[in-house]
Amino acid sequence: MTTDSLHKTLARSQGFLPLMAGLVAVALAVLYAWAFLHAESEGLVAALILAGGAAAFLGARTSAGELVAQAADRTPGVMNAAIIAGTACLLLLFAEEHFALLMICTVMLYTIAALGLNIQFGYAGMVNFAGAAFFGIGAYTAAVMVGKTPIPPLLVLAFAGLAAALASLVLVVPVVRTRGHYSAVVTIAFSILFKTFLEVNDALGGPQGLAVGSMTLLGWDFKNGIVIGDIELSFYLNYAILSLALLALAFAFTRRLERSWIGLTLDAVRVDETASACFGVGIVRAKILAFTIGNVLVGVAGALYGMVIGFVAPTSFTFSDSLIFVAIVLLGGMGSPWGAALAAAIVVVLPEKLQMIQEYRFFLFALLVMLILLFRPDGLLPRGIRSYVPGWRPRP
Repeated sequence: MTTDSLHKTLARSQGFLPLMAGLVAVALAVLYAWAFLHAESEGLVAALILAGGAAAFLGARTSAGELVAQAADRTPGVMNAAIIAGTACLLLLFAEEHFALLMICTVMLYTIAALGLNIQFGYAGMVNFAGAAFFGIGAYTAAVMVGKTPIPPLLVLAFAGLAAALASLVLVVPVVRTRGHYSAVVTIAFSILFKTFLEVNDALGGPQGLAVGSMTLLGWDFKNGIVIGDIELSFYLNYAILSLALLALAFAFTRRLERSWIGLTLDAVRVDETASACFGVGIVRAKILAFTIGNVLVGVAGALYGMVIGFVAPTSFTFSDSLIFVAIVLLGGMGSPWGAALAAAIVVVLPEKLQMIQEYRFFLFALLVMLILLFRPDGLLPRGIRSYVPGWRPRP
């Protein structure tokens, strides 16, 4: 065997092992999610939490975690396809269960919103404590337009993103002209004013809120469950499939944005505005772009969320709900798409499974964020080093 052929064989083996480790990790994650969502007793839920924590600890301390990271870095297309397929299998496993599918839908839509906030927090370094307000703008846009206008509900999602972008123009000037905690105060004020505006506006239902029409696609009403023989599948399965498709698109868009020159510009602005300006980077233009694009994703997620729950009210989009979105971003890791998905699953599912902490969830979220900032400031799944050519490695 020649030296070149030996090098090629070693390269194939080194690429095959991480890929297999990544696929096994995806399969185990799907099984773990199935067991966790099926668990009824709080004792079993606690045991699964401990088992998951132990598995994560061992993965981080052994070569297994490194192999999975290599698989995600070298073969992102295969890993992404495997994760989508695994999520689809999970949806089919719970095809008849309303509550489980509702939680999975919520996790995916919260992840889309967190991806939008990640563009602002993680890429551009902008602070936005009004995430729930833009989420609510999308939901109320759906409530007003679905069933009351001839616009197809699928197109309403685009209009919801446009409404969130237009609302961003109200904040963009003070947000761009301020920094740090001053910018945070501006977005906090907007979040509080948005809730007050909804409560005093009778055209939008006032404190009582509005009903939201269901999604219809090609004549199919998503509120109707799919019937196969004697089995009637949950109508939430329709929304779950659409949420998965939107999440895949949002994830692909976010990753493309990160690896583009726009993403490089946003990173430069976040790291050092003064140095970026010296090299001719348009600071204001970059911030406006990041703020607008991020809120568009949040608005689209909010519109579909409104259709899923079928009702919106001012109490669903308060400042405390904005803090939940911020907690998801910080917990997962700023700028980390996969971290956003993991954190959204923790924040949404855990309080529902552990009813004893339901009343203390905001306290626990705050405590968890403090612990993360103290002991793991980069989040549970930190953002990796920028990679312009995925999977590229120098020749041995």
